[in-house]
Amino acid sequence: MNILKKILAAILLLVGIVSVSAYFIMKQKKFGKAPSGQRLERVLKSPHYKNGRFYNLNLTPQLAEDTSMPEVMFRFLFGKTPNKTPQNAFHFEKTDLKKLNPNESFYVWMGHSSYFIQLDGKKILVDPVLSGYASPFSFTTKAFKGSDMYKSEDIPALDYLVITHDHWDHLDYETVVKLFPKTKKIITGLGTGEHLEFWGYNPKNIIELDWFESSDLGDGFKVTAEPARHFSGRGLKRDQAIWASFVFESPNQRIYIGGDSGYDTHFKKIGDKYGSFDLAILENGQYNKDWRYIHFMPGENIKAMKELNAKRMIPVHNSKFALATHSWKEPLEQMAELNTENLRILYPKIGEKVNWEDDAKVYEKWWEKY
Repeated sequence: MNILKKILAAILLLVGIVSVSAYFIMKQKKFGKAPSGQRLERVLKSPHYKNGRFYNLNLTPQLAEDTSMPEVMFRFLFGKTPNKTPQNAFHFEKTDLKKLNPNESFYVWMGHSSYFIQLDGKKILVDPVLSGYASPFSFTTKAFKGSDMYKSEDIPALDYLVITHDHWDHLDYETVVKLFPKTKKIITGLGTGEHLEFWGYNPKNIIELDWFESSDLGDGFKVTAEPARHFSGRGLKRDQAIWASFVFESPNQRIYIGGDSGYDTHFKKIGDKYGSFDLAILENGQYNKDWRYIHFMPGENIKAMKELNAKRMIPVHNSKFALATHSWKEPLEQMAELNTENLRILYPKIGEKVNWEDDAKVYEKWWEKY
C-alpha cells in the first residue's frame, strides 16, 4: 500500500509539474492573444462565428471520418517516410529584393507559403516565416538546409504585409515583429489583428477583414477577403480568428492568394464572381488523407485553378518544412504528373525572380536534382 501511495504521489507530482510548465509556456507572448474589446464585438457579429468559434462554409471535420487523433499521432511520430526531408542541402541563387526596378511586377518565393510580390509598384509580403522554424520552439519543425535563404533584414520597406491565418507556419512572431518598423499596412483576417496589436503593431494600420469584405487601398488597388476551408489557432483554443484567402486587384492585374485550404465549393464561386485571375498562388503539400478536408489532396489544387479561371498558378506550401507524412518532393512530382492538360503552372526555385506574365519561360523540374 505504501508503494502504491508513492507511485500515485509521483504521478500527481509529474502531472502538476507538466501543468505548471504548460501554463507558463502558454503565457509567452508569441502565443498571441484572443480577440477582445471592440474587435471581439466585431467577431461576435460575424455571420461565420457561432457557438464560440469561426466555422467553414460547409461541414469540415478536422480529421477525416475514417481515422482518429491517436492513429494520426502514432503514424506521424513512429511511421517511416522515405525522403521526408532532402538528403542534400539546397543550393539556390538569392534575388536581392532591395535592388530591383520598383516599377516591375515580379514574384519571389521564400519556401513554404512565404513569398514576395511586387505588383504595379506595390511591395507585398505574404505569410513570412523567416526564423528558420515553424513552431513555438526553435528546436522543432526546422527549415530544410538551404531553404531558409531570406531573413527579415533582407526585406525592403513594405506597402502590405499579408497574413492569411495565425498558424505557426504562416504567422511567425520573431519575423513579423522585426518587420513591423518597415511595414505600412498589414492585411489579415478578422481576429488575427489581436495578435499583431498585442505584439506592438499600430492597430490603425491593420486592415482586418471578414470573408467577403473589401478594402479600397487607393491608387487603383483593392483587396477582398474570400473564404478558405481550414482552421486557425496558436494555442489550446481553436478558431478564434478567421482563416482567409485574398484577392488583390491592381490597375492591371488580379491575383488570388490562396492561403491554406482544402477543396470545396468556394473556388467555383470565387471564379464566377471575379471572372478570371492573372495568377493564383495555391497550396501544394503537407497533405494527408487523415486531414483531407483542410488541405488539398494531389490534383485538387489543379481543379481549383480551373474553377478560379486562373491563367497561371504557382504552387506553394512545400520544400521548406516537413509537416506531413509524404516525401518532401512528392507534392511537386504529383502536380507535374497530374497536369495532363498542360495548364500554365510555374515551378520557381526558392529565391528565383519570376515574371509570371512571361508565358514563354520554361521552368525546370528543379526538385529532381535533390
